[in-house]
Amino acid sequence: MTTLLTPQRERWLLLTLASIQFTSVLDFMIMMPLGPQLTQLFGISAGQFGFLVSAYTFSAGLSGFLASTYIDRLGRKRMMLTFYPLFGLAALACSLAPSFGWLMVARVASGFFGGVLMALSQTIVAEVIPFERRGRAMGVVMTSFSVATVAGVPLALFLVSHFNWHAPFVAIAIMVAVVATVASQILPSLKGHLQTHADGNALRVILANLRAVVVDPNHLRAFAMSASMVFAGFAVIPYITLYLQANAGFQAEQIPYVYLFGGISTLATARWIGHWSDRAGKAYAFRRLALLMPLPLLGMTLSAELPTAGVLVVSSILFVVMSGRMIPGMALIGASADPQRRGSFMTLNSAVQSLAMGSAALVGGLILGRDGNGQLTHYWVAALVGGSASVLSFVLSSKLRLHGTTAP
Repeated sequence: MTTLLTPQRERWLLLTLASIQFTSVLDFMIMMPLGPQLTQLFGISAGQFGFLVSAYTFSAGLSGFLASTYIDRLGRKRMMLTFYPLFGLAALACSLAPSFGWLMVARVASGFFGGVLMALSQTIVAEVIPFERRGRAMGVVMTSFSVATVAGVPLALFLVSHFNWHAPFVAIAIMVAVVATVASQILPSLKGHLQTHADGNALRVILANLRAVVVDPNHLRAFAMSASMVFAGFAVIPYITLYLQANAGFQAEQIPYVYLFGGISTLATARWIGHWSDRAGKAYAFRRLALLMPLPLLGMTLSAELPTAGVLVVSSILFVVMSGRMIPGMALIGASADPQRRGSFMTLNSAVQSLAMGSAALVGGLILGRDGNGQLTHYWVAALVGGSASVLSFVLSSKLRLHGTTAP
């Protein structure tokens, strides 16, 4: 069930979805470099900070689960233009939070409304772009992660240094207002899937649809692959800033360079990885990157003794491999869904990924400790846990059955 668009309309659609993803990713990512400031400001531990990060993802997971009960009964455009502005209001609430408790509540709200945005974007791509070009299309949308790290995070940290930690969330809220206005004109309605759910008792149809999604063995394998793929990175990523400042002696003003160089590297490679995955096969590309992932994970957690340039090289490689896996990985996961239930599947998958992110951040926070000098300890153990999850995603990817294509 593919809706064909003109090449120009397709480009504008992908740019709009990438912009939506950019604001969503930036809202999530900006919390991580703010770790040292927030832990000092609110007097919290690394574990408590991990819980602050996890609150967003657990809320996003709950939102995704709830949305899976109705996403295939509503138009894609209607859902996007409902949840995205509410996400912007939640970002504004973060900017106004006067205490740790209020910030926690605002982060929960951000996660709840932002939790379905990625699933909606990926569902729209899967319904508009043919599979043979979907790797490249997903690469365009996924560049939002790179742009968020190249420009978004350094700019947000610039706002923090010149104003306060509230300022980036004000900027995100303003960007959401602008992008939502554009999206109202660009997004297609995509209501073809509604025919399947037009008749019958609403509750019975909802429960039957959910059951059909969650009992499908192929869907369960895809969910397991998705969870392990995301868990791998987020056992380590949230604590990079804390580690570099506590163990490697980085100053606060040096942290933006980690995201700047990492973002430039992923931006430069994302399109190439998308083309490569279309040529060589999504499964082939994903498996190679999944097997590579443990090396930069472990390298990042052992980089404290390297010179600054060495740390930037290692962190950039980590960003490239971590985001690169997502391009063929999400193409595989999207193709494993029953086309008539793709919205529910992708929303549940988003919930699974959010819960995996939150669980990984919590596990990483529980593993970490501090020695008498205030340095983080056992960070490398978190990398081993994440690397094991990446190997598991490699194994699970070979078990998927893809719909609508004979591509490997």
